[in-house]
Amino acid sequence: MFASVGEISPLLSSLYMRRFILGWKQRGYEERFGSRIVCYADDLVICCRWQAEQAMAAMQDMMGRLKLTVNAEKTRICRVPEACFDFLGYTFGLYHSEKTGYSYVGMRPSKKSVQRMVAAISAETTSQKGLLDAKTVVERLNRMLEGWANYFYLGPVRKAYRALDEHATRRLRRWLCMKHKVAKSGGTRFPHKYLYQDLGLVRLPERTRNLPWAKV
Repeated sequence: MFASVGEISPLLSSLYMRRFILGWKQRGYEERFGSRIVCYADDLVICCRWQAEQAMAAMQDMMGRLKLTVNAEKTRICRVPEACFDFLGYTFGLYHSEKTGYSYVGMRPSKKSVQRMVAAISAETTSQKGLLDAKTVVERLNRMLEGWANYFYLGPVRKAYRALDEHATRRLRRWLCMKHKVAKSGGTRFPHKYLYQDLGLVRLPERTRNLPWAKV
């Protein structure tokens, strides 16, 4: 089950969520519903073994007592593994291992997280950045890519890493062509060796070598 409380400051969110969690336990809901609560700021997930509908009603009642408004659009009951849900940038649900063929409940970077990163890479390689030198643009891209990968490293991340790697390469090459007024695609003028070795653009797929679970 997923619930999101209306926007309030992170500090106030932590204070109210602490009161909510303590009250949840004191009222015996943790044992009654076989539940565990995971929250960050004003976002929370209540994992229940049974009676999800009753747990949602109890959550809404307690939130009302705390004078908090539950975001109805983001609040729903999700039965895993039949369905999946997003939380803190990850999608939790049922996955199938390409390596073993087995199914398992796990997580991977959500599509929205990847799409937001794609948009950020595009924003750093627009014509408005034409006055910057290539090293500066690559340094900015590297900070973004490495920061993203430092957070999104759990689960099978190989496809997401590859997609971002290809997008960053394509956008950087396009930016170089625009800056140096190269009419063609730039593959000959700016090959992979130049982008990765000379300019130092990071390669996210190489990070999966140290993440054995990333390839499942």
